[in-house]
Amino acid sequence: MQFADRLNHVETSAIRELFKLLGKPGIISFAGGFPDSAMFDVEGIREAVNQALTEEPGAALQYGATEGYQPLREQLASFMHSKGALDVAPEQLIVTTGSQQALDLLGKTLISPGDKVIVEGPTFLATIQCFRLYGAQLISAPADEDGVDTDKLEQLIAEHRPKFVYLIPTFGNPSGALLNLERRKRILELAVKYQTLVVEDDPYGDLYFGEAPPPSMLGLSPQVPGSRDWLAHCGSLSKVLSPGLRVGWMIAPPELLARATMCKQFSDAHTSTFAQATAAQYLKAGRMPATLAHVRQVYAERALAMGNALRRELGEGIEFVQPQGGLFVWARLTGAGGQCGDGAEFAKRAIAQGVAFVPGAPFYATDPDPSTLRLSFATADVARIEEGVARLAKAL
Repeated sequence: MQFADRLNHVETSAIRELFKLLGKPGIISFAGGFPDSAMFDVEGIREAVNQALTEEPGAALQYGATEGYQPLREQLASFMHSKGALDVAPEQLIVTTGSQQALDLLGKTLISPGDKVIVEGPTFLATIQCFRLYGAQLISAPADEDGVDTDKLEQLIAEHRPKFVYLIPTFGNPSGALLNLERRKRILELAVKYQTLVVEDDPYGDLYFGEAPPPSMLGLSPQVPGSRDWLAHCGSLSKVLSPGLRVGWMIAPPELLARATMCKQFSDAHTSTFAQATAAQYLKAGRMPATLAHVRQVYAERALAMGNALRRELGEGIEFVQPQGGLFVWARLTGAGGQCGDGAEFAKRAIAQGVAFVPGAPFYATDPDPSTLRLSFATADVARIEEGVARLAKAL
């Protein structure tokens, strides 16, 4: 059987492959990038389902508009207003099947084979795979705990003139980095200066542990004239409500939104109207603020527990920045005292000790750092986090 040439440029996700190793009884997993199912607001979602089937059963169970279920588009616009993006209208967004589909639609509509796309180093693994599937030549921009290095980013934009720049500014996956306010504004200015599209992926922005993060670049765009014409924003309910609903959205300039809608027609006609109607009723009921407050508190406790345990158990063998939000600790092995300094090798040793995480190298589009690793604290309680980190110490 002969497959499309585009498949020659991608490979199976290292994370998905790792899951095959997790059948061992008693293993503690820090590998997944998903929320804790124990914190899903099941009762609230059940009420939303019942309300959807009571108020508009025909609309909830029928085919719908590719752009999305209008009541949900209205609720999502209000949700964005609550987060500081005050000028978002329902017509300026389309509902996608998770924010992952939004990224796929960007690939379909913008990338021709050989086009250059700038991403952070490191960045979301599925983004690397998705953009490469469409033939993109990926270029990595270095990042630190304050997000992407904007001076280097400008150099890369000027040199390569990419089709677009893809960023996760708020508690990025895998880095957990938080792009500071100054850099956010600078990136919007660069978008205007070089007339280069910037894609802001924001699935984690609501998961902050103390002080709220700076406004999204979408929220800041009115302060930088012309930047809205060069900005696409992707959002999701997966990390804060339920991944199973598969509800995401994309806000983009009208021409791009129209092309993305056309491509979505070819993909799935529309995101599940039943899921959309459920999400719309949930947001309408006003339960989201309490849900967010709860998950922030729980994840904050787990993030602190993991940070304390790593410092206590692994000491000088590991370096990391304590996360201020999101789901991940991004760390680097130092190799101090002859300890393991390679993330892939450490992952093998950790599995033997009954604990799993994801090595960091696959998260780099270019020039991978083999000493890095990603640990998720989202799905393990404090006791399991402490036990899991103690097992990591034995593997180091």
